[in-house]
Amino acid sequence: MKLTTREMTVFAMLGALMYASKMIMEALPNVHLLGTFVIAFTVVYRKKALYPIYIYVILNGIFSGFAAWWIPYLYLWTVLWGGVMLLPENMPKKIRPMVYMAVCAAHGFLFGTLYAPAQALLYGLSFQGMIAWIAAGLPWDLIHGISNFFCGILIMPIVSVLRFAEKMNKDK
Repeated sequence: MKLTTREMTVFAMLGALMYASKMIMEALPNVHLLGTFVIAFTVVYRKKALYPIYIYVILNGIFSGFAAWWIPYLYLWTVLWGGVMLLPENMPKKIRPMVYMAVCAAHGFLFGTLYAPAQALLYGLSFQGMIAWIAAGLPWDLIHGISNFFCGILIMPIVSVLRFAEKMNKDK
């Protein structure tokens, strides 16, 4: 996965865009565009989407601290990326938006459950303690999943803009 200078620049900007969007929407707990961006970048850039995703993760650690809360970020976004990578690239155009929105929502609904194993390991929680931690976070996961679904409306427009930009670059 060798990168060109242009790709490095684009991916750095996209990672920074992810971080900036999260900071702008910070006032709304569990409402953000991160899942939307991860899915859109994965649809357009496939394996290379990991670059902006991990630039975002590193920026998050740099500006918010490399603490225990950050460790699950090392895999949480990769789970969403992997889920999108498993989807067929040649899905019918009519169902793409709903499939991507559903995947985005599922990641939000499952966020606490995906986060929990790292918390259990880091804080020495028993299996019952981990389940209690998941149960306590269910209201937040509900908000997260619903907001991800509606933010997912933006996935196809973002994909279109990115593909247009890539096409314009190739036409030069």
